[in-house]
Formats: sequence, structure tokens, C-alpha cells
Amino acid sequence: MVVPAPATAGSRALPTLAKYDVIEEIGHGGMATVYRAKDRRLGREVAVKVIHPHLRESQEVAHRFVVEAQAVAKLRHPNIVEVFDVSSEDEAEKYLVVELLRGSTLRRLIKDHGPLPPEIAIAIAMDVLSGLEHAHQEGVVHRDVKPENVLIEARSSRKSDPEAEQPESSTVNALRVDTSPSTGDKRVLVKLTDFGIAKLLDTQGVTSTGQVLGSPAHMAPEQIEGGAVDARSDVFGVGVMLYECVVGHLPFEGQNPAQVLRRVLDGQYPAADLERPTVGKRLSTILDKALAHDAADRYESTAAMRDALVAELKRLGIRTPSLELESFFEDPDAYVVAHNKRIITRLCELAQTARKEGRSLDAANDYNRALAYAPEDPQLLRIVARMQRDEARARMLRRAGPLALATVVVGVAAFYLTQTLKHRSQPTGLETPSATVADSASIADPASVAASASVTASASVTASATTPATTFRTVPVTPSIIVPVIATNNSGAITDRKVALTLTPPAGVTVQIDGKEPQSVASGDALTLDSREHTLRFGCVKDACEPQSKPIAAGKGDEAVSVELRIKDATVVVEASDPNTTYGIEEYPTMLIKPGTPVRISVRGYSGNWITVLDRANPSRKQKVDLRPGQQTKLVF
Repeated sequence: MVVPAPATAGSRALPTLAKYDVIEEIGHGGMATVYRAKDRRLGREVAVKVIHPHLRESQEVAHRFVVEAQAVAKLRHPNIVEVFDVSSEDEAEKYLVVELLRGSTLRRLIKDHGPLPPEIAIAIAMDVLSGLEHAHQEGVVHRDVKPENVLIEARSSRKSDPEAEQPESSTVNALRVDTSPSTGDKRVLVKLTDFGIAKLLDTQGVTSTGQVLGSPAHMAPEQIEGGAVDARSDVFGVGVMLYECVVGHLPFEGQNPAQVLRRVLDGQYPAADLERPTVGKRLSTILDKALAHDAADRYESTAAMRDALVAELKRLGIRTPSLELESFFEDPDAYVVAHNKRIITRLCELAQTARKEGRSLDAANDYNRALAYAPEDPQLLRIVARMQRDEARARMLRRAGPLALATVVVGVAAFYLTQTLKHRSQPTGLETPSATVADSASIADPASVAASASVTASASVTASATTPATTFRTVPVTPSIIVPVIATNNSGAITDRKVALTLTPPAGVTVQIDGKEPQSVASGDALTLDSREHTLRFGCVKDACEPQSKPIAAGKGDEAVSVELRIKDATVVVEASDPNTTYGIEEYPTMLIKPGTPVRISVRGYSGNWITVLDRANPSRKQKVDLRPGQQTKLVF
């Protein structure tokens, strides 16, 4: 178990155990309280989970407690917290004894740091998946995979003073560094704990009352509905955990557990790469598969999901995830700066290779993720804008392809029909040819007829022997080149023109043309419009900025449009038990926040607007939050 800050004065009385000296309380949950204790016989420190007094008499809870001990006791894996002992039947207290880890929970890491670099989150998830794979082989499904149940201990190879043996506060920059002999070569240990609601595949009746066990936001749909639970349910749990690590919030959110459960059952959540573009499309796709509503559509095992994550890290040039974790925990801020530069370079290399090989979609995905790290980089902006224009042209050609093919087919049919009618109207060489579908010039020149085709199918039908005086215009068609015909109206030809866009912000912008469906655009894009009058309405994804309309006057020449969209302010509200407490923001020292009073704060982008709200009377009480434009964030102190 994890060792957070020591219990403060006023904590509840420590229990008395026969074989263990209880030192301090280190955690408290809905089922048990966790203490740091010393094994009198072996002289080692352990974590003791003591069941709450009001639950001792419940036969089902007691049975689940024993099941936890039996289930986990047979698991021996570096990524699973080891069980040492369990209380005997004649003891007054019911408790479980497990190994003691000095470090932090993944929940604390996310709270203190915010969204993790995707590659760090993947490395942590890989260790969790390895532990789950071993548990599944032993017939145990965890059923409650979440950041609170993932413990991280950072060990250092450097020697430190003896005082470092004392537990420290669990923060990202002050993780407990253990100088005791390390387990294997890893200096950062990731371990899964709390199999308290694990279900043995060969055990029946543990939840015979129909009680739903687990954390609502992390539970698979089949678990909520009381269906069969297997390894794929844990795959779903890891997917939820990994999503939260890289995005900064859960995929399924609600105001209460009932709403959360409903959203899990609906299977609707925002794609990770849309919520935080630095996640990238490839990892977002992996998460989508892990979070599939139907278990059959997920990875068939935790090993399969781990293989997918390993492949993505290797693609990015990361072959030793444990070294990434060590570098991150050594200095998180320095790691993030260096990692961002390195990942941008690697993504651009991958994108360039993909473009050369004709894999335009892969190239676009990697360039877009690189641009998310460096949204103001002019070279990346030009590359992405050019690729977007190329893709737009490709889409236009794909849409025009069937029409062009139909035009050729109709043209060929019209040619053969013309030839047939001509021959029918000339049964012998003595008769004078009558007028046919082509004009006289075309008939006089057979080669010209052979190289021409009808514009429309209706014109071909009109051309018949019963209407000898009818003529219509023909359009030459080169067999290998299709030239689209431009429609006309009473005022003359309606020609295409380009409207070049200069946008602020340069990405994440949408445009509606004449009230139609919005489409994504970026600075440097060029819209193709006809010469009539149009109205362009610009906005931002997630309604993050104030919309703005731009009229485009009728005309035939290309033109440029510059649009500067104002990002909406974010709002922060602090809820506190003491209404007289005053709060502040580290990044804005002069700004004051009173409980219950909304405070508007200017932000620069869609995400990455981190601020730290603190109690001005006690600055150690603080929370870090990523503000979203146009949205209100509540902080509870």
C-alpha cells in the first residue's frame, strides 16, 4: 500500500493487533482503514488494511474480505501488491496485511501534475496490464481498475541521508525516494492493488445479493448490467484509466453516479485526440478499441492491448519504457520540455516517411499531433495547411469521379447512337443524308463526330430519326482527361474562385458556408467558392470562441480573408466550508477569489491553461486545474 503524509493529530485511535505494532493511519476507504505497521516477528514494515467496525458483522463483506486474501495471495508478480497475512477467525479486528510501498497513487500524480505525457501514461498502463495478465491467468478479474488502485514508488540508485527513510508527502516533485535495495533493475515500480472486489472465475455467490461492485466511471457496461465479467472488463477499466491520464478527465462524466452509469451504458464519450490533440490519433484509436461498448469489440486480452501500446511506443522510438518513467520522476518539468522537443522531431520524421510512401492519412495524423505540441510553428502550419488543401482536392475528385465516368459513358453511347442513325438514314449511296443529332459541321467531318460526345443523357434521347430538324451543342471529350462543365445562368458563367484564410487562432477553427454544416479549417487554407455572394460564419471547436461572420461579395477574382476570433474567458468558482476564507491564484498574485463568487480568467487556447488555486492563509492547500474556454470549473476546498 502507499504511504502518504502521516496522520495528523486528532486521528481516530489506532487499533491493537496481536502480531503487528500499528504506527499510523495512512489511508481511509469505504470498506477499510489502512495503517502503517511493523511485523514484530520479521521486523519489516507492512500495510495493514483493517475493516471498518460497522462492517465486521456483515457476512457478505467478511466473505469478500477473505476472498481478497485468497485471490491475491496466490498472485506473485512485480506489478501486483503482495499479500502477506490475514487475520485469524478468533481476532476481534478483521484485517489484511500487504507489502508497504513508499510513494504515491496514480490519482495523486494526475491531481498534482495534470494530464501526463502520453508516452508516460502508456508506460504506466503497460505495467498495470502486465499485472492484470498474470491475475487473469490465475482466474482473477480485478473489476475495479482505477488510478486510486495503482501505486507508484520511485527508487533512487543514489545514496541519501538516513532521514529519507521517513515518509514524505505524496506529491509529484516529492515522491518518496527509497534507498533500500531495489527489486530488479527498475527504479520506478508500478503496482496494482485492492483486489477487494475481485471475482474468482471459479467462485459463485460472492455478489449473490445483486449488488453492483466497482467505481461507476470505471466499470464496464456488462459489469453494470450484471452480465458475464471477464478479462475484457479489465481492458475497459484500463482504457478509462489511460484516457483520464492523457486527457485530464474521465471519458464518462456526470453530476451523480446514476448519470455516469447511464453514459457508460450509452457508450458515448469525446474522442481523446479531440479533447487533447497532443494525445494523437493512434493512441486515441487504441483507447476507442479498449472502451468499446461490446466486450467482443475490445482487445481480447490485456496482453493484446499491451502489445498495441508497445507497438506505438516502438514506432515513436521508445524501446525502454522504464527509462522514460525514471527520467520523468527524476524531474517531471524538465522531462516534459525535453520530451516535447523529441516527440515533435520524431513525429515529423514519421510523417515525412508516410508522405513519401503515399500514406497521406498516417502523415496527416502525425503532423497534426506535432502541430498540437507547437501550434505556432510556421513550418508545421504550412505543411498541415497544404495537406488539408491536397485532401480537399482529393475529396473533390473522388466526388467528381462517378459523374465524370457517367459523362464518358453517355458520350460514348451518344457517339454510337449517332453512327447508327447516320447509317440508317443512308441505306444506299444514292440518298441525300438527313439531319441527325450532330450539327452539319460535325456530320460533314466523321473524324469530328468520332471525337465528340453528348453533354447530357437527355440530349441523347432527344436525338432520334423522328426529329430530323433537331440539333444540339456537342462538347469535345479527350479520352484521358475529363474537363468538368461549368453551369451557367442568365448572368453568364459562374466561375470558381479561391478565398484564402488567415485565422487566429491558427487551428481548431470551423466555418459554415451559407449556413451549411460546419467544417474544420486552419490558417493557410483556401476555400473554393463560386462567384456568387456568400456568408462565412467562423467559430471554434467546443464553442471555445466568440463566433464571427464574414460576408463575401459577388465577384470572380480570388481574395483573402483575415479573421481574428476571441477565445472565451474561463470561469472559476471555489466552494469552501468557510465562506470567509480568501483564495488566490499563483499565476495571478493580485487576483482574489471569494467562495461562491465566479471569477473570469482569460485563457490563450482550448487547453493547457493551467492555474493553481490556493488558500491564501494556508498556501500548502492548493489545487491545480486546466481551464477550458467558455466553461466553468468548480474547485472544492
